[in-house]
Amino acid sequence: MEVLYPKCAGLDVHKKTVVACVRIQQGAAVEQEVRTFDTTTSGLLALSAWLSEKGCTLAAMEATGIYWKPVWHILADGEFELLLANAAHVKNVPGRKTDVNDATWLSELAAHGLIRGSFVPDRPTQELRSLLRTRKQLVRERSSHTQRLQKTLEDANIKLDSIISDILGVSGRRMIEAIIAGQTDPAVLAGLADRRIKATKEELREALRGRPTAHHRFLLQLHLDQVDALDRAIARIDQEVEANLDSFREATQIVRTIPGFDDRSAQSVLSEIGIDMSRYPSDAHLLSWACMCPRNDESAGKRRSTRMRKGSRWLKATLFPCAWAAVRTKGSYFQAQFHRIKARRGAKKAIGAVAASLLRTIYHMLKDGTLYQDLGADHFDRRHKTASTRRLVQRLQNLGFAVQLTPVPA
Repeated sequence: MEVLYPKCAGLDVHKKTVVACVRIQQGAAVEQEVRTFDTTTSGLLALSAWLSEKGCTLAAMEATGIYWKPVWHILADGEFELLLANAAHVKNVPGRKTDVNDATWLSELAAHGLIRGSFVPDRPTQELRSLLRTRKQLVRERSSHTQRLQKTLEDANIKLDSIISDILGVSGRRMIEAIIAGQTDPAVLAGLADRRIKATKEELREALRGRPTAHHRFLLQLHLDQVDALDRAIARIDQEVEANLDSFREATQIVRTIPGFDDRSAQSVLSEIGIDMSRYPSDAHLLSWACMCPRNDESAGKRRSTRMRKGSRWLKATLFPCAWAAVRTKGSYFQAQFHRIKARRGAKKAIGAVAASLLRTIYHMLKDGTLYQDLGADHFDRRHKTASTRRLVQRLQNLGFAVQLTPVPA
């Protein structure tokens, strides 16, 4: 097999140590040297110096949790190319696994160009990704504390969520703070409601007639404080994102024009896929990388599961809500696509197809620098005019009508 990199290295990364195997080939002779370094900054600097001394042109490592990142950041300052491998793609023969063997195996694969590198974004993209992922986690924690607050109210037999859609809105917060302060009169609590609430005064009083104890008040105050702290943390992240968004601002405005996207969802998608589409040879490669296309699973001529692979949960957690928002845009291409596929494959498959179409649209818009132009709800009818005519005639015939088509003069 042809050797593409005569001088390369394989790195087996762990929490405390990294095992490095340098592979040097001169003619038919292959020399391998293995050393172990600490993952402290001084240890990684020593590793970088050793690889440079050996003349390595390529260093390959597995993506092991979070531990590969400090190794990557320090070695990126060296004069050699770095390659990050998916651990599932570079498995060795079972039963022969040691740290030394893993490093040696990676160096062999790297030398022959058999490792497909994973996407490692640049530092601004990594920082934006880290901020927005943290923000999403804080939003989830806020929702959890809101649910616990609602559970405490139910335990006190206060049915606040039955009459108010948002118990932490203006009216709900007034009532909860009054309950924490010791107010138990349903009439007084009902008087704190905003006049725009649809429930009547009698319904409010009945819902607020409970038996809150000191224990309930303590828990309500505890969860309310947690919600306030999370709101402040989310606001700080928003400020930090806005202050460091210069390189993403134009791309955000482009993606923002697609139905279903707002500024935050556009930034989340860009932080996951980046803004440079040249790293993806085509839109199909991007969809495959994001696991937004059917998998290939065939054996003995039989096709088995075609479900989407798991892929990035952060990217999908943004794309699917945006897809649901897009299909609610009346007269849009995405709404027509959803209903067209839903009739044949069901809503779950249809929304997955719409999410994939959104990602494909983002790819071409970022690559060409163009804004979104909707194809219209009648796109499929215009594209498949003959098939649409045949389908509609068949439906009328099934209803008992004889159909004769007469073309309209142009």
